[in-house]
Amino acid sequence: MTNFHTPLSIDFFEKPTLDLAQSLLGCLLVKETPESICSGYIVETEAYMGPEDRAAHSFGNLRTKRTEIMFGRSGLVYTYQMHTHTLVNVTSGGVDKPEAILIRAVEPVEGIERMQQRRSLQDVKKLTNGPGKLTKALGITMQDYGSSYTKPPIYITSGIIPEHISIGPRIGIGNSGEAKDYPWRFWITGNSHVSK
Repeated sequence: MTNFHTPLSIDFFEKPTLDLAQSLLGCLLVKETPESICSGYIVETEAYMGPEDRAAHSFGNLRTKRTEIMFGRSGLVYTYQMHTHTLVNVTSGGVDKPEAILIRAVEPVEGIERMQQRRSLQDVKKLTNGPGKLTKALGITMQDYGSSYTKPPIYITSGIIPEHISIGPRIGIGNSGEAKDYPWRFWITGNSHVSK
């Protein structure tokens, strides 16, 4: 492994959730499997602010088998199933502050052929431009639940520095009252891999 693949330290994840959601933009999300290493720059995130956020799984401090990892320390992998897709989050907020950041889109960097095989799709711009697409392309599964982003097989390294970050409301949470309008989605302005 080169220094390019040195995972970020746990300190990186121990910042307020809205700050972390923006700091993650441009970082490299890496997934190692026996057959390949696939990676992509994180280009879109959404913050979920815990018990007070109607759109968060932990709204009202709901503690279930699924949300248990959100009550742990920051920088852990929170995967969950939505329809037939696996979605991947970064836990944040610290112990007993169940907040998380959904990784909504990445820009493919390494292992693009493998990603194309996994998605049965050639168009690189459509490989990872959504939260269910990127997990399938990178090989992220429910088995990754509870892992730390500070070590393989799934980890985050430094990457590129975005020139501009756009901010707006989150997507697909129409039934969450006033929370649907909170400007807690962040993306690299003009990046062609941001979800549609």
